[in-house]
Order: sequence, then structure tokens, then C-alpha cells
Amino acid sequence: MSLVVYLAALVFGMTSVLLLFRRPRTAIRNPLTLSTCAAIVLGALVFVCAAPATLGTVNDLTGVPNFGAPLTYGMLSAYSCAVLVLLINWRGGPRPVVRRAVLRSMAAYGLLVAAIVVLFLLADADTERLTDLDTYYAGTPFMREMILLYLLGHSAAMLVMCAVCVKWSREVGGLLRVGLRLILLGGLLDLVGFQLAKYTAVVARWAGHDLDFLSTSVAPPMASLAALVCSVGFALPRLLPSVLAHRRGLEDYRRLGPLWALVESVSTAPKPPAAWWQLPRARLQWREVSIHDALLTLAPYFDHRVRERARDVALRAGRSAHEARLASEAAMLTDAARRAAAHEEAPDATGSYRLHATEVPGPSGLVELSQALHHPPGRATAPGGTNPSSLTGTLTEPEEPHVA
Repeated sequence: MSLVVYLAALVFGMTSVLLLFRRPRTAIRNPLTLSTCAAIVLGALVFVCAAPATLGTVNDLTGVPNFGAPLTYGMLSAYSCAVLVLLINWRGGPRPVVRRAVLRSMAAYGLLVAAIVVLFLLADADTERLTDLDTYYAGTPFMREMILLYLLGHSAAMLVMCAVCVKWSREVGGLLRVGLRLILLGGLLDLVGFQLAKYTAVVARWAGHDLDFLSTSVAPPMASLAALVCSVGFALPRLLPSVLAHRRGLEDYRRLGPLWALVESVSTAPKPPAAWWQLPRARLQWREVSIHDALLTLAPYFDHRVRERARDVALRAGRSAHEARLASEAAMLTDAARRAAAHEEAPDATGSYRLHATEVPGPSGLVELSQALHHPPGRATAPGGTNPSSLTGTLTEPEEPHVA
């Protein structure tokens, strides 16, 4: 059981690390990121403290039987408070209002933790119980109140969280709605699977019945599942957009390969540090800057007669006006790169002309130009930019860029 709990805590910790170190300089100044990490870390600590191996170690080190109980319950109360603080920061609003709501939540749960400690000190709990403390001491004065108090404090936080998620999910869309629904699912699993099982087992003890298995066998795994689902719900809206952006960046970086191979030799942009851990978006940004620098260097070698001839050929081949423009610019750029590599003089047919790639923001224009290098002006393309030959089921090697 302890191994499963520690694995759940490890998953929590890794989620927090990903959130915190995704942008470490800005994360420590962002209340939403910090509160998200705090909630996830405290959730992980709850699992660590609740593991029987940890409880036994804490009891041995302190010399106090069941000292791990108020430690675990206090940590669970702190986690409940962190969840409320996270929801407050997530909702946003004027900073003074948010700050007051956060302070009120922390004060309320701070008093709850203090009450748990005081009740434990007043109770007579000399028999160490590592897995069934809640039911074993369900009828013991002060221990009974301590157990009910931590359960009620956690229930209040989960009920508020579920109510807020239901309300907000009607007002937002996209990933935020998905995250809220996952948090709601996790909250419901916690309420039904963990808390209801605990309440039922404790009340059964009061009535003279033995339903301890609900507290010892049903509640712990349900709590782990609920907390993991909530963690995914909190982290998904913040991590997934960045992950998708880096994935798109990696794809664009690779698709710019043919264009970079063509102009790399003339780029004068400073080389980036050789860091294997550099993120895809950073690599893409450097490649964009370097290609634009190379295009400026090659501009004097642009022969617009080459471009116009290539455009006419592409139009006669049935290409659209946009495809014809890209194909003609690819042909002109290939010719300019050849002239620059051979140290030829600039052509006479020069003039002011802006490449499509310099007119659109982001890497999309450069990506289109790079892909156009594989499609000579005279070859028609099927809708979507695929060669007709690819529709027959045969694979062809990419052709060399056309030189007019």
C-alpha cells in the first residue's frame, strides 16, 4: 500500500515541477502558478504522510504513538485550503478582493489545523494504529472530534470546489472547461469514494457495526484517484497549450529544413549556443531569424525575370495564384542562392519586391516557401498541395528545387 501511495505522490511532484520550471522566472511571480504548485505539492505530501511506512517512521522518531495522525490530518487541511486559494486565484478579480479571500481561507484552515493538534493532545490515544485509526478511535473522546473535524473541513473545501466548477464550466469553453470538468470529477470521486466511505465507517462504529473495510480498503485508493484527476484538471489548461505550441514549433522547425539548407551558407546571424536541451520554439525562433537574415543578404541577387517566368509556368500548369507566387519565389530564391554561392554579379533585372514570407507574421510564410522548393512551377498539385503522383499510391523522392 505504501508503494502505491508513494507513486501517487511522485506523479503529483512531477506535475508541480513541470508547472514551476516551464517558465521559472515568471512562475515565482505568478500567483496562479504558485497556488497551483502549492496545491499539487501539498496533495503529494498528504499521500506521503498517509502511507503506513511514513506513519510508523514518524511515530518512532517522535516517540508519540499516532503522532502521524494529526500530521496527516493537518496536511490534508492545508491541501483543502490550497485548493480554495487556487480557485480564488483562478477566478481572478481585483487584487485586494482576491487577497482578502485568500487570507480568510488561510485563517479559517489555520484555526482548523490548530484545533486538530489541540484535540489530539487532549485525547488518550496510546495504541498505535497505522491503517484503521479513524474507526479504531471513532468513539474515543477528543479523537472522535478530531476525526470529524478534519473530515468536515475537507468536505467543505470539496463541496465549494465542485459548486464553483459547475458554475464556471457554464461560462468558459475550450481547455479551461475540460479542466474544470476533470476537477469536478475528481471532487465527486473524493466526496463519494473517500469521504462518504469514511463517514459511513465511523458512523457504523458508533452504531456498533464493523464496516472498517470502507475506511481502510475503499477510501485510500479512491482518494488517490480523485487527487490525480484533480491534479490533471488543474494542470491541463496550463500545460497542454505550451506542449502543443512546442510540438507545432518542432514541426515548423523541421519543415523549414529545405529552406535553411538552401540559404544557410549566406546567413550572417549569430550562432545560438549549442544546447541540446533548447526547447523547440527557441530553436524555431533562431532559425526564423537566421533565414530572414539570409533573405536580406540574397535580395540583391533576386532576378525578377526568373520569378515572372516561373509564375507564368505555374499558372499555365493549373496552380492557384498563391501557389504560383510561392513557386515563383522559390525559383527566384534558388537562382539567387546559386548566384551568391558562385560569387556572380547581381542581375540587372532588380527592383523592389517583398516575398510573401516577409508579409505574414510568424513562421507560416517561411514554411510555405520552404515546402514550395519541392514543387517546381511546371508541376500541378492536387488540392492540399500533394503531387498527383502521390495519389496513385507510389512514393517518389523529393525533386531538387527548380532553377530557372
